[in-house]
Amino acid sequence: MTTAKHLNDKVILQNGVAMPWLGLGVFKVEDGSIVIQSVKDAIKNGYRSIDTAAIYDNETGVGQAVRESMAEHGIERKDLFITSKVWNADLGYESTLAAFETSLNKLGLDYLDLYLIHWPVEGKYKDAWRALETLYKQGRVKAIGVSNFHVHHLQDLMKDAEVMPMVDQVEYHPMLAQNELRAFTREHNIQLEAWSPLMQGQLLDHPVLGEIAAKHGKSVAQVILRWDLQNGVVTIPKSIKESRIIENAHVFDFELSSDDMAAIDALNEDRRVGPDPDNFDF
Repeated sequence: MTTAKHLNDKVILQNGVAMPWLGLGVFKVEDGSIVIQSVKDAIKNGYRSIDTAAIYDNETGVGQAVRESMAEHGIERKDLFITSKVWNADLGYESTLAAFETSLNKLGLDYLDLYLIHWPVEGKYKDAWRALETLYKQGRVKAIGVSNFHVHHLQDLMKDAEVMPMVDQVEYHPMLAQNELRAFTREHNIQLEAWSPLMQGQLLDHPVLGEIAAKHGKSVAQVILRWDLQNGVVTIPKSIKESRIIENAHVFDFELSSDDMAAIDALNEDRRVGPDPDNFDF
């Protein structure tokens, strides 16, 4: 369980890098003015972690927003945590190195804080991982990890890896509690990170969550994000509305009881809104 009390609190990854517990995700946020404004709103309101990916096609806007925010608010680059991911078509040693350069150029940054393999494409992710290890050893990226990896993918990768994955970003919400994966990542000091923590809005009318939210004077979204944090899971909710971005960050001033946590845990149905990594048509 995290002891995070503030938006700026961080978890220390296995290599000593500090990663914010809460960040802004920009999946499916249109490049240009929309993503620029949402990222600037997040940073203005205290967020320091922004998560994008090559396939989101908005790295250019994210980078512009980051640079403008640094200038406008006097924020240093070292105080921000920027994540991107290499897409499936670019997995391979040389192609991953090239994809990283493309992402870095679009973002207009000198380095990334975290670079992830987006999906575990069989026969390709090990060569991509060697590229991430190279970038890590060169200091081009502060931490490396994976996304959408099941336990068996992690085990396979770790057999040959020189540098162990530091993060696994996966679909995670009360309907998909990822219990086996959570236990494995905790055992191997891999930080679990949640994408789609609100199940793309499908949980916001859930009666059990609504009852817990009412008891705490919080929204259902805030209760779910708090559940993530108390389970030791980094979370990156997406929103393009400043009011929602602010609301999502107000999860450090209350605590769910053990009964609350158990009630939310009991909602698990191993149900996904995204693809199963074992059956994803890459």
